[in-house]
Amino acid sequence: FPPAVFPLSCTVQKYSWGKVGLESEVAKLVAGSDPLIRIQPDQPYAELWMGTHPRGDALIRDNRIPQKTLGQWIADNPACLGAKVKDTFQGCLPFLFKVLSVNTALSIQAHPNKELAVKLHAQFPEHYPDANHKPEMAIALTPFEGLCGFRPVEEIVSFLQTVPELRALIREVAAEQLERSGSDDPRGVSAALRVCFTRLMKSEKKFFVDQLNMLVKRISQEAAEGKDTSGSNGDLLLRLHSQYPGDIGWCFTIYFLNLVRLEPGEAMFLGANEPHAYLYGDCVECMACSDNTVRAGLTPKFIDVLTLCEMLNYTPAPSSSKIFPATQSQLDPCVYVYDPPVPDFAIMRIEIPPSIKLYLLSALESASILLVIQGTAVATSTAAASEMSLRRGSVLFISANESLSLQLSSQDGMLLFLSLLL
Repeated sequence: FPPAVFPLSCTVQKYSWGKVGLESEVAKLVAGSDPLIRIQPDQPYAELWMGTHPRGDALIRDNRIPQKTLGQWIADNPACLGAKVKDTFQGCLPFLFKVLSVNTALSIQAHPNKELAVKLHAQFPEHYPDANHKPEMAIALTPFEGLCGFRPVEEIVSFLQTVPELRALIREVAAEQLERSGSDDPRGVSAALRVCFTRLMKSEKKFFVDQLNMLVKRISQEAAEGKDTSGSNGDLLLRLHSQYPGDIGWCFTIYFLNLVRLEPGEAMFLGANEPHAYLYGDCVECMACSDNTVRAGLTPKFIDVLTLCEMLNYTPAPSSSKIFPATQSQLDPCVYVYDPPVPDFAIMRIEIPPSIKLYLLSALESASILLVIQGTAVATSTAAASEMSLRRGSVLFISANESLSLQLSSQDGMLLFLSLLL
């Protein structure tokens, strides 16, 4: 039998928004897993991809296995996925597991639901490369910031009253419609919100840039005079404007979308049609295996404002509602489960305290990918037929129904993340 548990060497994506050199969690993990890799101090290390995506199929680091990549191995051994996964997802690994290290803000974007994905892929295959939906979940490794979902209407109305430049872009009729929409009529609220946001995103470029310059100048002056600019979201505005001066799809959206701050271990789930943008920090992320992203501004990639404004979920909600809770396992107090409302993936966070020296990772009904964030151990599995040393940055593929026993050697316990299907 070939080994059914084996180490992987994973693809790094060096997008320009990534943290640079060893400031990046991605770079630290890569350097930790392979001492021979030299980290370039001036290069961005944005994403680590753990999975079978064609643009980053993981390499197998076990010379007893003839296949070179995880994708090839699964294609030849589909039973390793587990019966349910194999049947539901046509013998493919349905998720992509990542680590992101974000230094400058990513584009405002949303991911289509299955129905829209099929349509977009048929119409514009060059921009929407597959027919799948792309729900995502991010779990903070360091303090993490992102924009996510529409703010409560009263917060948006408050900005419309304190930021005249925003009101000028949306124009009076739409602003008044939102101010008058009552909480007893959620459909009316969503309709008014859609009109306001679409107005903003379709603003004529020159008028938009003029208003943005006026706003930035005004906030900069107020900040220099020591005034409180929080009523105009001043700190965030100036920070984003310095990263992307004059970007049309961007600066004013901070008045519509929630600023969500996650502490390490806290998560946010991004369902279909949820507007979002990551701003800063490091996280692990899991998503359905798709590349479909509808973007507005802040990016050199294809921008599709019309589709974005049409598809968004215009339901206002407070930022606290965007934090997705983990549930501690009743069977194992070291395990916290993040189980989003989609069938494509779930994540486990495993925190092994220093007092435990031998830990058994129980067999699961689906294949999983294990990532070591901190700690060292020797892993044994009947299916690996040899010992594997685990350290910061190690990544293992674990076939369905295979358990793993860890002999810990670190003084401060271990922190692991596992992507799987429940």
